[in-house]
Amino acid sequence: MASPTRPELAGTHGMVASTHWLASAAGMAVLEDDGNAFDAAVAAGFVLQVVEPHLNGPGGELPALFATPGGPVRALCGQGPVPAGATVEHFRDELGLELIPGSGLLPATVPGAWDGWLLLLRDYGTKSLDEVLRFAIGYARDGFPVVPRLAETIATVREMFRVRWPSSARLWLRDGAAPAAGTLLRNPVLARTWQRLLRESDAAGGDRCDRIDAARRAWAQGFVAEAVDRFARGPVADSSGRSHAGVLTGQDMAEYSATYEKPVTLRTSDDGRLAKFGAWCQGPVLLQQLRLLEQLPVEYRDGVATAETVHHAVEAAKLAFADREAHYGDSADPGVLPELFGAGYTAARRELIGEHAAETLRPGSPGGHAPRLPEYVSEARGAGLPPDPSGVGLGEPTVSPNGDSKGDTVHLDVVDRWGNMVSATPSGGWLQSSPVIEELGFCLGTRAQMCWLREGLPNSLVPGRRPRSTLSPSLFTRGDEPVLAFGTPGGDQQDQWQLCFWLAHVHGGLDLQAAIDAPAWHTTAFPASFYPRGWQPRRVLAESRLGEATFERLRQRGHEVTDAGPWALGRLSAVGRDPETGMLRGAANARGAQGYAVGR
Repeated sequence: MASPTRPELAGTHGMVASTHWLASAAGMAVLEDDGNAFDAAVAAGFVLQVVEPHLNGPGGELPALFATPGGPVRALCGQGPVPAGATVEHFRDELGLELIPGSGLLPATVPGAWDGWLLLLRDYGTKSLDEVLRFAIGYARDGFPVVPRLAETIATVREMFRVRWPSSARLWLRDGAAPAAGTLLRNPVLARTWQRLLRESDAAGGDRCDRIDAARRAWAQGFVAEAVDRFARGPVADSSGRSHAGVLTGQDMAEYSATYEKPVTLRTSDDGRLAKFGAWCQGPVLLQQLRLLEQLPVEYRDGVATAETVHHAVEAAKLAFADREAHYGDSADPGVLPELFGAGYTAARRELIGEHAAETLRPGSPGGHAPRLPEYVSEARGAGLPPDPSGVGLGEPTVSPNGDSKGDTVHLDVVDRWGNMVSATPSGGWLQSSPVIEELGFCLGTRAQMCWLREGLPNSLVPGRRPRSTLSPSLFTRGDEPVLAFGTPGGDQQDQWQLCFWLAHVHGGLDLQAAIDAPAWHTTAFPASFYPRGWQPRRVLAESRLGEATFERLRQRGHEVTDAGPWALGRLSAVGRDPETGMLRGAANARGAQGYAVGR
């Protein structure tokens, strides 16, 4: 969607920032080949499926926010719904489960990433499918360097692969061991799957859009759906301690297509608008936190948040995420979201933020909508249970030996020289989530674990509805111009770490890179979205660069502070554009030495 009348720097192509340098480089290569931001985002997104397979995959999902100069922000929803056979009766009454397992085949939703990326490419891109997919195919076929966290993840689940998931062992292990960091890893079967999709696309003929639609059909109604259907029928060991067959079918895939929707926005003090997905996911909690903090002091000294700022942010997060648990979901009352941002409700909630750390989950009643919670939460069965019982990690990613994952995700942001902007947070289909489908080279996702096995809740397990996802990209506009795209992996932490970034950038006056680098924090004082859904009411994890004096002041306020290390929390990336000059900006996460921002 080029717009040649907009300000444009001579020789400029664009800016790409993502959680992996190879994805950023692929996106940049597309921009330099006269592609636009949408072409580049699709290319980068597919590369991320290859080089960060522990964080996302072809069987996962895709939420993306995007904008063109002069147009509204739009939301692309590539989150597949719960299958037709995934009912509360089947899971709870027939299988005897209280919670949906975090791994295996039972929690699989309809894979949405393929259709989402192709819909975006068809409607807003300029390149053919083979032009943007060739980078990912090359890395899958010829190999890519194993990053340390990928090696650690495979090592963590190695024994499960060896004993329970032999198809995964054959793909990801070498002589029974995890590949070493820095060695080459290949997935030739996945490369062949994509190449077959391209062949079927080309055989269909027609123009660029026709061939993209043919590739969508080949996935949802052709050989991919047939292979998924066959594989899901066999029982697989999962984190419940038992083996279960899946409920996802080829028919579920055939009936699904990605969609566009209108995002929810919050007007900021500088007359801009911050856009997020609606209340079917957790996106609005960032906006709620900002509303709660509007009349509270936010202060940074030498680029570091004060203890009072951290305290207020943590307490605002507790209130917003309590509302998430009681009111968010694809079955939520559509009238509840406007009430959550109402001035009267926000003021009443803000009054609950005191001088000391709150110890209980306190959802509100916006507009008279009473909180609806499952017994597991209302009876505090998960209280005191660490969200990550394995102790594998304090930040992101966190993986248990049985394959449970706590928010492993990727993120990418792109802006081109015309001002088109994309913010996407693909996830799901992790290599540790379920066994590899050997004839396809990828596994299914486990997003349905976020639903509750109780009827009548905003986030109940309901066939055809989406689980309440943690995936939460952000896009900021001023007037009719996209100005800033940002986001991070991190599950329940995504909209807390994004709050840290926003406060540092907007209130602390830090540039994009400094705001990403600023010491971060988050709380686990609300039910986790991931199995086994524990929480710790007063726990705060914070980077040590906040300072021991800040830690002590937080402890005096009643917070149970855990030092996460100097560089441990968040994997943010961001791109920006000044509409008046056309100047582009970009920044990426230094933590883990893996994120990368590039522009020219």
